[in-house]
Amino acid sequence: MLPRFTGRSAVRVPLTPVSGCAWSPVCMGRVSEGAGASAGSKECKMLCRKRFYFLRHGQTDWNAKKLCQGQRDVPLNALGIEQAHEAKRRLADVPIATVCCSPLSRARQTAEIINDALKCPLVIVDALKEIHFAAAEGEPLLRHPYEALLRDAERYGGEPFDVFVARAVSGLNQALAHPGPVLVVAHGGIFCAVQARVRVDYDGDMTNAVPVCLEPIDGEETAWRMQAV
Repeated sequence: MLPRFTGRSAVRVPLTPVSGCAWSPVCMGRVSEGAGASAGSKECKMLCRKRFYFLRHGQTDWNAKKLCQGQRDVPLNALGIEQAHEAKRRLADVPIATVCCSPLSRARQTAEIINDALKCPLVIVDALKEIHFAAAEGEPLLRHPYEALLRDAERYGGEPFDVFVARAVSGLNQALAHPGPVLVVAHGGIFCAVQARVRVDYDGDMTNAVPVCLEPIDGEETAWRMQAV
């Protein structure tokens, strides 16, 4: 059951345990063999085929210094706040019904600034956090594109890539269960998780605070179209 909203206060959706998972509280991304395997484990691999809007958070000081952030809670810097306000202007007339965001402050700040214009229910989805990089957080980014660093997270004691992708897709599906169109405000890694599960007609990294619309292409099971807003 979806949470009920009162006014414009944010509602939080916690991580939801899935049967058969050991590392992540959401989903391992692999279906265990035997009686422990569940239909839910299989379903969380698939991204719900609904059109939605996506926005990476505004810039932080760690972005500017090219430091790995992961789940460290780094706030927006002055430019990031300015970028969020610019995104608010671009989205002001878009018919968005729900804003869902990561609980990390850089994403939540961005979402709150944008929602000042949209005045939608704001839902914090814990599963939309960035990947956990463990010992690499706070260190210089050494891999490009960003997906290469995501795939290395486990080397530093962080979240295995397949676990992260399954958790991210689960979080996106939680967001898309709300009235739409939905705006998801999250992280570059969450966008990479989308690219890992479906074919998007864009293969680069996501820029800070540039809103895009993602839409499944009719007749093609895994193909999606991305357009700037």
